[in-house]
Amino acid sequence: MTAAALSPALPTGATPSALQRIWLGHRQLSVASTVLLLTPFFVLMLVVFAYPLLSLLSLSVLEPHPTLSNYARVFENPVYLKVMLRTAWISLLTTVLALVLGFPLALMMTRVRGAVAVLLTACVLLPLWSSVLVRTAAWIVLLRREGIVNDVLQWLGIVGEPIKLLYTEGSVVLAMAHVLLPFMILPIYAALRNIPDDYMRAAAMLGASRRRAFFEVLLPMSRAGVWSGCLMVFLSALGFFVTPALVGSPQELMIATLVSQQVREMLDWPFAAALIGVLMAVVATLTMVFKKAVSFDRLMGGGA
Repeated sequence: MTAAALSPALPTGATPSALQRIWLGHRQLSVASTVLLLTPFFVLMLVVFAYPLLSLLSLSVLEPHPTLSNYARVFENPVYLKVMLRTAWISLLTTVLALVLGFPLALMMTRVRGAVAVLLTACVLLPLWSSVLVRTAAWIVLLRREGIVNDVLQWLGIVGEPIKLLYTEGSVVLAMAHVLLPFMILPIYAALRNIPDDYMRAAAMLGASRRRAFFEVLLPMSRAGVWSGCLMVFLSALGFFVTPALVGSPQELMIATLVSQQVREMLDWPFAAALIGVLMAVVATLTMVFKKAVSFDRLMGGGA
């Protein structure tokens, strides 16, 4: 029995109400229904996100009196500038590594079927269901001086004694790339799935090699997914706290750890709020640049 048969009959010429339009299976909702459905979401975002964030940011310009000195400290002190640059550098390295590892896996996920496809999907999704703390702790076990990696290197004769792998910039980048890898793979996979296989076959029939077809057909059409994945990983890496704190050293201090120190140790909430304000400004700027880049890509015919 269909929904139309179950729904109450409407008088001739009558306009269905919002609930009746939903019941009748109409795809479009009225403005009032849309607002009613979205109200709980916006109230939740206002109470648990917008209000606390605005209250925190107000401390940066209102405590102890109206001033911008807290923001001036961020850019005047070379130590804080160094932390910001290091955060951007580590986030960039993490994004590049995630892209190098994630693109081939996303491409393979679009090519395989059956049990292999299920296995690859599980490998991508299962880490999202586990704690970041657990995944970071696993890297500590692997990279410590008595860990598996050092044992393998010594067994192969590559090194004569354990080397320092943990508490380095490389360990921070590697662990962060592993944690954020699903956020790179999923957008690229979604973009690659929307590219018809006929395009690659047509390129081959026209004499293009696999390499040329990849760089001139597949890669340009997947640019939107690549941009999305890079943006998600980079912005997430900018504010990462747990992984750098556990596998990094004071020399790899990032802005999230600096904010934590200002709040917990220095009790300098206004300056911590200023650091958060600067980080938010960077995130907003990058988001707008990304939006412009994707729009330009589509205008020029790029993306799927």
